[in-house]
Amino acid sequence: MSDSRFVRRIAATAVAAGSVVAVAAMPAVADSGHGYGHGRHQSYSNVVLGDIQYDSPGRDDWSNRSLNREWVEVTNTGRRAVDLDGWSLTDRSGNLYRFDDVRLAGRSTVRVHTGFGRDTPRDVYQRSRDYVWSNYADKATLRDNRGHTVDTHSWGYRR
Repeated sequence: MSDSRFVRRIAATAVAAGSVVAVAAMPAVADSGHGYGHGRHQSYSNVVLGDIQYDSPGRDDWSNRSLNREWVEVTNTGRRAVDLDGWSLTDRSGNLYRFDDVRLAGRSTVRVHTGFGRDTPRDVYQRSRDYVWSNYADKATLRDNRGHTVDTHSWGYRR
């Protein structure tokens, strides 16, 4: 076996072993089908999509309280702060939230709520009067300020 093939096999084994350890160390969160997104997930950055509450708990009465119970978490897994100014979050239907003046500290999360509210370092608001995330099938896409896809998260039947 050539040296390069041997090195590639060892690297692949190390990556696989690391994946098993990482999965085993993660807390178990069940997707009960009640609006907590844990679909297909891909990321190319320290900034990733976290949990997604796409089905607002309780009755969908279009109240601001109900709208704000629908949210997407954006998490910085790195140690350094990231300036999210100009980044965007979209759904499959083209609803767009553009981050404005949001600096995400290292190892922290900001929750993007659907309705209205006062933005803080931990919670920002899309200011929508309608639900954004489909309960049946949707895809959240996070893009950087250059329009490059940073992370996606899908649920339902149309992945």
